[in-house]
Amino acid sequence: MPANSVAETRAALANSFSALAANVFSSVPEAPIPPAIVVVPSSPYMEVVLIGKASTKVKLNFAITAIVASNSNAGSLDNLEKLIIGILAAMPAGYVVGVIEKPTVLEVGQSPMLVADINVSTYYTQTN
Repeated sequence: MPANSVAETRAALANSFSALAANVFSSVPEAPIPPAIVVVPSSPYMEVVLIGKASTKVKLNFAITAIVASNSNAGSLDNLEKLIIGILAAMPAGYVVGVIEKPTVLEVGQSPMLVADINVSTYYTQTN
């Protein structure tokens, strides 16, 4: 069933990861608890394919951010790689997976986290 809005498209993508052992969000949470998966707009967010009287079609670009606790370098990297592979295995049909960015450390409050973005895109058509 096609999504009725861009927000529903993002939420449906996030929901496809619900079977993974991670907290899943379709928008940026205030304080993610690792392991976590966050689906957010990427850049460029929307690429216009068609503007017409009957419909508007855009290519939507999302970043799926994989987040794990950064406790030890080797262990954290292994956990991040396992989470990324799980995300790729759970990717729904209709999405094109692009590059996976290098891991970086992100500090939220006092908690260091190891994160990496998976770039994906799909097409969305809004009918008027």
